[in-house]
Formats: sequence, structure tokens, C-alpha cells
Amino acid sequence: MKLSRLLSSSFLCLLMGSCDLIDYHPYDVRISGETDVNAHNIAKIEANCKDKTTIRFVTMGDSQRWYDETVDFVNHLNKRDDIDFVIHGGDVSDFGVTNEFLWQRDIMSKLKVPYVVLIGNHDCIGTGEETYRAVFGHTNFAFIAGRIKFVCLNTNAIEYDYSRPIPDFEFIAKQISDRRDEFDKTVVSMHVRPYCYEFNNNVVRVFERYVTEFPGLQFCTAAHEHRLFEEDLFDDGVMYYMSDCMKGRNYYVFTITPDGYEREVVYY
Repeated sequence: MKLSRLLSSSFLCLLMGSCDLIDYHPYDVRISGETDVNAHNIAKIEANCKDKTTIRFVTMGDSQRWYDETVDFVNHLNKRDDIDFVIHGGDVSDFGVTNEFLWQRDIMSKLKVPYVVLIGNHDCIGTGEETYRAVFGHTNFAFIAGRIKFVCLNTNAIEYDYSRPIPDFEFIAKQISDRRDEFDKTVVSMHVRPYCYEFNNNVVRVFERYVTEFPGLQFCTAAHEHRLFEEDLFDDGVMYYMSDCMKGRNYYVFTITPDGYEREVVYY
């Protein structure tokens, strides 16, 4: 009995002394720091861009494993004073691990301008979507900068095994008319473009019909493929601009004016 008590006491002391060594599960969705980032930054974007006739913004994506390169991107962009906001095209995480979202959020939060983050296919792994929703917000969202509506979509169909409508055409249809008196032009952003394997290619033509109903559609943006390229995917006059991953150390700058738009690739 004495030996049993001694062993029990020793084990208890070991547990008490080892508390600092116990870490949480990597997928536990314990969130520290800012949450609902997109909503907070959308409020800033809409306020800052109200009544502006020229909007200049950046698209980039797939920062997942390239932390140093993303820090350099933030530092490079902070040297400019002509950018209104940044659209991150998705894949802030590689494995859907909670800390990946928090680390990337903390890097991007150093930007001098507001930013929003789309959900990528890697962000859907494990409990990634739950973490994304907690940190950034809804997986489909929209906002208006100047008189331009930006519609940001979850197009990562393969991650859901067709158990959910992705793309969500009900959401898209609503955005065509929602706040209609506040915008004349539209930009549609997504992580996975049509005709990619991860897109629901059974509905690519339906997607095209919905997207081209947006007033003054300027172009579409995507990321995902870790290469920089642009293409008129449907031969309908609508260009799709695909951002490189952060390993490539570049980003797009788009300038939309009353007379049209310009785009530039910037290397850093």
C-alpha cells in the first residue's frame, strides 16, 4: 500500500509539473486574436472607397507554406500609397491546421490597407472550414468599393464531395440584384477557376451564364494553380486572371477607372 501511494503521488506530481508541455490538438479550432476579419475590413474598404471613381487593388493567393515570402509581400506593398485594398485568393493554410490560419492572419494584418481572404481548397482540410469561418467569416461574401461590386465565391467543389451546392448559385443570383442601386460594375473572385479539376465542371456553363449577368462585369480573378496566367476561359470576352503563389514573389495590381481597367504584374 505504501508503494502504491508513493507511485500515485509521484505520477500526480509528474502530471502537475508537465502541464506546460501539453499542447492542444492542431485541429481544435481554438482561436486567439482577431476574428471575423473580412467583415471588419469590408467596413473599412467601403468607407475608404465611398465616392471614389478610380479603384486600385491587389490580388494574390496561396501563401500557405511561404511565410517569409508573404512577410516580404506585406513589406513591399506597404511601401506603396496608391492601393485601396488586397484580395487574398485563398489557401492561407496547407493542411487546415488552426495555427496556419492564425499565423497568416497575423502576417496579413500588418498591411497598411484592408484585406479580405477567400477560402481555398487547402483551407477546407480537416476542421479548416470551421477555422476559416471563425477567423475570416462567410465562405461566400460581397462588398462594394466605389461603385464596383466585388463578389467573392467558394468554388472548391471537390472538397465537399458534392454534398453542398458549390458554387452557390442562390448566393450568386442574389448578388446580381442586391444593393443594385449602389454599383455599376462587377468583379468576381474565386480560388478555383472553371475547368480546373477541383471545380464542379458539370456546371461550368451555368456558372458562365450567372456570372455574365452581373452589371458591367469587368473580369474574374482566381488563384490555386501556383502559376501566373490569364485567359478568356469561355471565349465570351471575359478575362480570368490567375494569381501565382507567394513562392513566385509577384502580385497583380488592377486599376479600374470610369473608362475601363488596367492590370500590372509586380515582382518583389
